[in-house]
Amino acid sequence: MADMDDGRQVRPTETINITVLRSRHLKGSKGDVLTSHVKAEFGTTSLGESAKIESSGDTAAEYNFNCNVQCDFDGPEGLDSIAHKPVLLTVIEVLPKEKKQKEEKTVVLGQCTVDLLPLLRGEIRHKATLALHPVVGSPLENLPSDLPKPELDILVTVQSPLLYEENLADTNLLRVTVESAFSLPDPWTPTPAPQFNYTVTLPLPVTAEKEVPVVFANGLLKPGQEKEPPQKKWMTVPNAQSGASFIPDSFLTASSYDEEDGDFRTKEDRSFRVEAESEKPKVVWNVERRCYLEQGAVTSFQNKIAMSRVWPVEIMRTPIPQASKGKGKERDDDVPVSFHGVAYVDMAPLLYPGVKKIRGAYKVMAFNEHEVFEKTSQSHLDVCLSPDKTKRTGGVAQEAARIASGLSRSTATPAKASKDGKEGKPKEGGKKPSTTKAADGSSSDMADQQAPPNLEGQQYVEARSYLILEFVLDKPLVPKRPPEELAKKVAEYIPPRPLFPRRTNGAQRAVEDFHTQVAGVANLLLDEFRELFGEEFIPGQETPDPRKLEERRKKLIYELNTSGKYFAFKEQLKHAVVKIVREKYLKTTAFASKEELQAFLSELYVYLVDQMHVGLSKVVSLEDQAPVPEPLTDSAQLKHFAREAEVNENFQLAERYYQERLARNRSDPDHWFDYGCFCLLTGNHAKAEECFKETVSIDQQHLPGLLLYGIVSAMEERHEMAETFFENATCVESDNVVAWTLLGLFYDGLGNDIRAEMAFSEANKLNVQAAIHKRDEEKAAMRRAHDEEGRTSVSDAGEREEGTPRESGEDVLSVPKVMETAATPTGDGAGAAAAAAAASVPPGSVKSSSSVAGSAKKGSVINLEKHGSQPAESVASRREGEGEGSRHSTPEVVREPTPVPSTSVYMQAVEFLLEVKATKFAERALAHELLAKGGGPSAEYNVALARLHMQKKEYADAEACLKEATSMDFQNPDAWAMTGHLNYMRGDMAVAKDCYDRTLSFVRDAQDTHAIYLRLASICLQDAEFEKAKNTFLLACKHSPSCVSWLGVGIACYRLGELSEAEDALSEANILNNADPEVWGYLSLVCLQTGRQLEAEQAYKYAIKVGLHDEGLMSEIHDMQQTVGFGDPTF
Repeated sequence: MADMDDGRQVRPTETINITVLRSRHLKGSKGDVLTSHVKAEFGTTSLGESAKIESSGDTAAEYNFNCNVQCDFDGPEGLDSIAHKPVLLTVIEVLPKEKKQKEEKTVVLGQCTVDLLPLLRGEIRHKATLALHPVVGSPLENLPSDLPKPELDILVTVQSPLLYEENLADTNLLRVTVESAFSLPDPWTPTPAPQFNYTVTLPLPVTAEKEVPVVFANGLLKPGQEKEPPQKKWMTVPNAQSGASFIPDSFLTASSYDEEDGDFRTKEDRSFRVEAESEKPKVVWNVERRCYLEQGAVTSFQNKIAMSRVWPVEIMRTPIPQASKGKGKERDDDVPVSFHGVAYVDMAPLLYPGVKKIRGAYKVMAFNEHEVFEKTSQSHLDVCLSPDKTKRTGGVAQEAARIASGLSRSTATPAKASKDGKEGKPKEGGKKPSTTKAADGSSSDMADQQAPPNLEGQQYVEARSYLILEFVLDKPLVPKRPPEELAKKVAEYIPPRPLFPRRTNGAQRAVEDFHTQVAGVANLLLDEFRELFGEEFIPGQETPDPRKLEERRKKLIYELNTSGKYFAFKEQLKHAVVKIVREKYLKTTAFASKEELQAFLSELYVYLVDQMHVGLSKVVSLEDQAPVPEPLTDSAQLKHFAREAEVNENFQLAERYYQERLARNRSDPDHWFDYGCFCLLTGNHAKAEECFKETVSIDQQHLPGLLLYGIVSAMEERHEMAETFFENATCVESDNVVAWTLLGLFYDGLGNDIRAEMAFSEANKLNVQAAIHKRDEEKAAMRRAHDEEGRTSVSDAGEREEGTPRESGEDVLSVPKVMETAATPTGDGAGAAAAAAAASVPPGSVKSSSSVAGSAKKGSVINLEKHGSQPAESVASRREGEGEGSRHSTPEVVREPTPVPSTSVYMQAVEFLLEVKATKFAERALAHELLAKGGGPSAEYNVALARLHMQKKEYADAEACLKEATSMDFQNPDAWAMTGHLNYMRGDMAVAKDCYDRTLSFVRDAQDTHAIYLRLASICLQDAEFEKAKNTFLLACKHSPSCVSWLGVGIACYRLGELSEAEDALSEANILNNADPEVWGYLSLVCLQTGRQLEAEQAYKYAIKVGLHDEGLMSEIHDMQQTVGFGDPTF
């Protein structure tokens, strides 16, 4: 709402109409026929009474009674009053007069409350049927259960919404519930007649600059065994009785200790809490206070939580005020406070995206003003301001005690309904402030001194007292993005691919191939023998002499050796033997010694001889091997995999990906550039220089390559070469802000201030021109949208009668005349605008007038196209009219202010330099950003500095920067993401997980969500949260799939027992990287589980071949192999 101080018009007071339509099912003291009327109250203000209406059990009492509540908008108090104060309706029976009776007797039948909260949600009409709660002694109190309950029909209306749509988006509603205090100090014992008032208070913002105390008074000290109804009470309905004091449909929420946000949540504290809440005395409030927060109050609330996290909630005991004569008003300020304690509520969870509620048990400490100041970074002596903006001499405790004393008095002075919006507003009359000090010494004179010991408050600590508090917002302070829909099956995220040829190269197949080759060679030998000695065999002939057999053998061997067939037969068997060595014995590397070789050859010989005898009788053909298809990963995917390996600090794998890109295409300069940036990250400057040199040699206009070669040359102190490449970069793209900024940083490092200032000025000029261009594009888009709206309105107007005067739609669609004059290319306006634009550029930048004039010319072209050329006479006449002071003169030319760029030139350079791992130049750019006018330690600056420290492995400095960044902007996803990365690298997985969850809940994305998905999912795998790990890995696969992300999905699915899903995911991971040992290991597990022996052996063989070193996974595979009885070829 607008205030009078800022010069804006205050919205007039709005009248809220409450109409009591009728009551039904009433029963009087003397039967069903009765006469009744309704009385309405708002807080302590009476709104009037209805006429007396007769009714019966079957006939409704038609009251049709109207009353009004005024809502003003000169401050937030009016709307806050509507939020937490209901209208109390009391139905009163009028008894018939008896003889000699002068006045009518009345009996209160029941009460109900009308909640005005729907009006704060934009409604203008609210109709409801309310249950009538009988009071003690009412005829309605003991109605039979089969009879209908009495009820009232009401209607609440308002002419205009109290809050429009734009207001609803910026405001919020905070519900504060104080339930009970448990484990009280020993002096607190229940008595038949209450002797003390127990009060809880806390400050809450009402505007951006002002806070007021919210007071929960009249707490009841009760025995622990006494049960309370689990329903919340209204805070300010002084005349409500019985059920009318409860908020309809608002109940206390019971939650487990693990779900709470406060203290005493551990397993060790549970027995203590159960005993304290069931056996010991307690103070019960069960009161809810709704607090309306305007836009400034919401911002103030957020900032204070971000700065100090904790929010002080004070508790105290005061004597119940006694009725006195004459000087009661003077006693109102003299309220002694005892047992002053404070609970520090951690409000930080409310800054988590999507969180609207915190609830828990908060331990009570002894109140100490110095401690409160240290923990909350604000003195509570300054938060309670009176209407004349002067400080109260008492603290929150004294202010709350006075308010609680006023609430406890039955003779409270009624306040005006439209103004009574807060409990902390003092009575008028110019009373002098009290000089009474609180028991703990929390006065303004002692704010900077050591307060005396609070002995009574220390009893809270000794008794382990705690308060049950709940804070609920209508809308979260930080919005949360909606959850992303995930497909039910993993296969839906796998792109269609051609089927790979099925390869069955297991140990069994190798042996079978050996049998086939042995049979083939045997057949060939038999053919050769028949060719040589076939004629010598005669059927029925006896066995020849052994000497003749030996001659045949020698002749056969001689023929085989001389013809070369022996060598051919040996080569034919060699391939099958090699396969047995590799598949059966898993031997793929050289032997360590000759003895080991000889032992293996002996074992192999025995095995081959045995298998030769087995295979002599078998004939099997060897299948042709299908060709291996082309790789399915492209250059962009390989770069993505390499960056992923960098994030996981697997530099060997990252280097392999970069080298694979080069092997595929050595003529692409981007491949060399990316590899050079990787070499910079690993500290190999010599290789990085070679890569950048190769980049520039392939493409001499490759701007990033020129800049990086210049940076590397500067790091090697070859300044002339560095200057050449930096200047060449500014020539290649003369409008590139980063190139000019890096040139300035280079000159600044050499101490050449003149050239550095020149380069920075050019960069600033280009940055401003980019901002102007962006603004012009936005305006052009708006004009196009207006043109479309205009064409729609013209087509609608054509359907109406001719001669109907059009509204001023043309004025809406046209460019204002002020802009036409300023955009005239030949007039003085263009030069003036250009000069003004140049003058508005900050020091250190140069703004050329040509750019502004150029934009002005564009504006004139647009105007001429839209409106046509205007006669020179009309322009001249307008100028003459302006000179003569004519009343038809056009408005004075006002130049539109030059837009301020959203990002400085130094931060743009920092982003580029951090991306390419040029840490030294990034450090220089950050130093300039800190010293630049308009710069300074912003949240973005601290995040960038933290990234720099993390690249340099300076984790302590990075942590300090990130703490500063999150305190400045708690909704910055990059700051929380970097905090998560920092804790992940340190091994603090719980904190990292919380930071990652918070980052992904923000509406705005962090820079690198892929790394966040992978690390969060890996933490969930470690914590055995397999379902969450699967979904998080799937999100990574959905946005940027990789071998690591699909491997994670496969592992999670395997742990969940989803073997088909796991196989799909692992197969996709294997396609993206067939050299990952973990993928082969888990594929072997899946095949073992599904009973596929050949594939299990094959996967296990490749896992060993590519170097599976995970002992846990190897042990799991071996155990599974032992269980199923296959999978290891050595069995």
